[in-house]
Amino acid sequence: MVSTAVTASAALVVVTASLPLYLKGAGIILNAEYVSWAVLTRHLRYIAAGLVCTTVPVVGWMAPRLLQQLGGLAALHAFLGLQAYALLLFALTGIARILQVKREADLYRDPDPDVDISELHPDMDAWRGRLRVGVFGYLVFWLLAYLVGLVRFVEMYVL
Repeated sequence: MVSTAVTASAALVVVTASLPLYLKGAGIILNAEYVSWAVLTRHLRYIAAGLVCTTVPVVGWMAPRLLQQLGGLAALHAFLGLQAYALLLFALTGIARILQVKREADLYRDPDPDVDISELHPDMDAWRGRLRVGVFGYLVFWLLAYLVGLVRFVEMYVL
């Protein structure tokens, strides 16, 4: 049987690996002159891989053990993680509509840098706001949860 410390170390490594994937995915969008379907799907592959690296350890190992450890830093860690996922869902409510409108306008297959996407739909700016707030909030809460988790790891398995 694998020890808890080994499993915790593996979870830490996998969750840590998600940050460079998030940063690479963000860099793809930030460095793109325009967002074509190819750019978007490349970006989403990195983001999806980062989400898998975070979510699999959470669902497969951390969440089932939470009630056994609930208190202090464990509760804070869980709270921050839940806030991160809540903001991710908030971001998805914006991105789903943006994707739909941009696909209908054929801006992924035939990008037009002169098109102001705010003019494609009256709610576009609100959806883009949801996306920005959700993504920024997810990353802030993810980072806070990660740091608390790192402190917990050191307290439980290093000291």
